[in-house]
Amino acid sequence: MDQLKDVTAFQAGSCRVAVVGAGHAGVEAALASARMGVDTILFTLSLEAVGNMPCNPSIGGTGKGHLVFEIDALGGEMGRAADSVSLQSRMLNLGKGPAVHSLRQQSDRRAYHAYMKKTVENTSHLRLIQAEICRIQRSEQGFSLMTRFGATYKSNCVVVCSGTYLRADIVVGDVTLAAGPDLFYPANHLTESLEELGVSLRRFKTGTPPRIHADSIDYDLCEEQAGDADPVCFSYDTDRDAFRRKKQRKCYVVYTNEKTHEIIRANIHRSPLYAGKIKSTGPRYCPSIEDKVMRFPDKERHQLFLEPMGEDTKEIYVQGLSSSLPEDVQMEVIHSIPGLEHAQVMRTAYAIEYDCIDPLQLRPTLEFREIPGLFGAGQFNGTSGYEEAACQGLVAGINAAYRVLDQKPLVLTRESSYIGTLIDDLVTKGTNEPYRIMTSRCEYRLILRQDNADLRLLEEGYRAGLIDHERYLAKKRLEKDIEDAIQFAEATYLAPSDALSRILSNAGSQAVTTGVKTADLIRRPGVGVLMLKDVCPDLARWSDEVLSRAEIEIKYAGYIKRQLAQAALFRKLESRPIPEDICYDDIGGLRLEARQKLSRIRPENIGRASRISGVSPADISVLLIYLNLNRG
Repeated sequence: MDQLKDVTAFQAGSCRVAVVGAGHAGVEAALASARMGVDTILFTLSLEAVGNMPCNPSIGGTGKGHLVFEIDALGGEMGRAADSVSLQSRMLNLGKGPAVHSLRQQSDRRAYHAYMKKTVENTSHLRLIQAEICRIQRSEQGFSLMTRFGATYKSNCVVVCSGTYLRADIVVGDVTLAAGPDLFYPANHLTESLEELGVSLRRFKTGTPPRIHADSIDYDLCEEQAGDADPVCFSYDTDRDAFRRKKQRKCYVVYTNEKTHEIIRANIHRSPLYAGKIKSTGPRYCPSIEDKVMRFPDKERHQLFLEPMGEDTKEIYVQGLSSSLPEDVQMEVIHSIPGLEHAQVMRTAYAIEYDCIDPLQLRPTLEFREIPGLFGAGQFNGTSGYEEAACQGLVAGINAAYRVLDQKPLVLTRESSYIGTLIDDLVTKGTNEPYRIMTSRCEYRLILRQDNADLRLLEEGYRAGLIDHERYLAKKRLEKDIEDAIQFAEATYLAPSDALSRILSNAGSQAVTTGVKTADLIRRPGVGVLMLKDVCPDLARWSDEVLSRAEIEIKYAGYIKRQLAQAALFRKLESRPIPEDICYDDIGGLRLEARQKLSRIRPENIGRASRISGVSPADISVLLIYLNLNRG
């Protein structure tokens, strides 16, 4: 902050909500706030970094696809943007049940940036300003933000979405550069200001693989990976027919081998990770190639994906080859892989260290508990990934706007959404490493599927004014159509026939000799509702989308009913509030660890208290008894 002492400050303007950082979190936060009619400024270190994809050129994936569908249901922009610039669409995990089906799309990186920048520039109540925010101070009106050049802006609320730019260092071998992603200028001054506000920070690390020239790859030695024949889009607003007609780009798969692993092992002493140069914590579920080789010595090969960076570039992203090894070692590693022997490296892989916060400081609204009006979102909160960032930005932006408008905040719970699960994990359990969403983190995943995200969350998007009335009415019609289709299937019997026998035989299912309920046929393994349209013409009154959604509800009715019962119990616990001013030290019978954890996190309700690490069921029983005895 000493470098800022000689900067002449001047009053440059004001707004109701200020968003710091224009990555995936910042863009969603600013768009949400502005679309709710709140005067908003979005600050970015560079206009070229708006909606930037510094790592993988894709949106979605396992668990992450669920987040994108939920963002769209709440009125966010990511799904529309991804569909608009999609190069390839693939539904993952189709060999498993519908609860874990996850859409992933390859994206045109530059087109995505251009789409988001144009969207921001053309949004009412939103100003986009290139500036480094170096200081955030509390004022009578809320906050005062100062740029590196001395411009000062007053704001009622601030949403910090600094991504991986906060005091960022890029590391390649022995070389460390003070730089953000893609060698953009880092945010070097804000950390000290946040600490002065009372924010507790830590240091995390992530990384990215190299990019190689498309024409230098021997595709004869690669496995082709095509997109889906009938591609699925993320957003309700996307023209589905036009999306299906789009030409899909191919991706390819290659593999490391023993020679690759020998090169890495022989140079592991030059790795910043293993030489102790990098001391920050990296992502568990996206390790570097040197980590994979050293941690899994018995694995003979590791899968790598060659993915296009865009329509108008020859850059190919080598997914799975994230590294901070020296540049010469990286090249040797790449050239040891069949198909990449003559690959031309266009961008070297690197690790990046950055400052972020302990998310236990946040409320479920993503507002700092001790600093009213200050919100955090994205990798600033300790997460990893574009989708995790975008959904937090959307929630933080909505809640910053709600705070300005003096309205009830948005709190998404675990049983409502993957977004609710992610935020609850962060603010209740915290994280000691970059957090990534996965389907396994969600205990209600059968009722929190991609296909019903709109039915679950559209009401909240509509309340915020981010979903228009036409789409809201369409949701109501869809809801009724699905219910009608289910009731029809449960009430309608199909008589035995040659046509029905052929359908069941082709599905590997036993023939019927008496009339059978349509729903009972749908419940059979291998039998789908669309197969039955020829023998049950009345099904044609509903669209294939409605029938497919109804089929899921019918096939998994028993399991869904069980999870709904669990969710009801969850809601009961969440509805039991804990007074904000409760003194846990006064509660006899609470263990010391429970008192410390509860005093630090200050959960809003019993449900959240029960999920805090170190708080036992016995502690919850003691807390409930105390609350019952002290109601008045």
